[in-house]
Amino acid sequence: MTTDGRRPAEIEVLSRQLGELYRERRSEMRSAWDRDLPFDELLFDRWERAQALGFGADSSIYHMSYVYGDVSVGEHTWVGPFTVLDGTGGLRIGAYCSISAGVHIYTHDTVDWAISGGRAQPRHGPVTIGDCCYIGSQVVIAQGVTIGDHSVIGAGAFVNHDIPALSIAAGVPCRIIGEVRVSDAGDVQLVFEGDD
Repeated sequence: MTTDGRRPAEIEVLSRQLGELYRERRSEMRSAWDRDLPFDELLFDRWERAQALGFGADSSIYHMSYVYGDVSVGEHTWVGPFTVLDGTGGLRIGAYCSISAGVHIYTHDTVDWAISGGRAQPRHGPVTIGDCCYIGSQVVIAQGVTIGDHSVIGAGAFVNHDIPALSIAAGVPCRIIGEVRVSDAGDVQLVFEGDD
């Protein structure tokens, strides 16, 4: 600000240019995809970010997602907005996975550290999510968990133990509530307990 409370001319010019860029990109996004996204999502490419992070081919990750530590993601995997991928203990996500909006995956916890007043160290444990998994919105996955291939984790679940391949699991804490059946042709059938 100048001494009379006005913004300098350079800031006014930059502000106008950013506003024009925002309106242009917003219009393009609405026209192409019928979406309205925050400015940073309009500016930056999700696939380019995934590539820069070393993710597999054709994977994408929103800019509103946090990634730290040792994180490996296979090809054709979608990581939605507002996610946390904590790889401080090692995180592996397979190919053809959907990691929905708001999913938090942790490979460490500080429970012992907090309760002991800092005398105990945080615990670390790798997390592995197999190929072809669907992780529903707002799921929290705790350190040390493995989720097998072709599994579905229902929205809002807390996963604190291993889930075998071809499972449907949901709840807090998460429990197996069904199985996934995939034919050689790629047809998918979700069979829930009691459906037989």
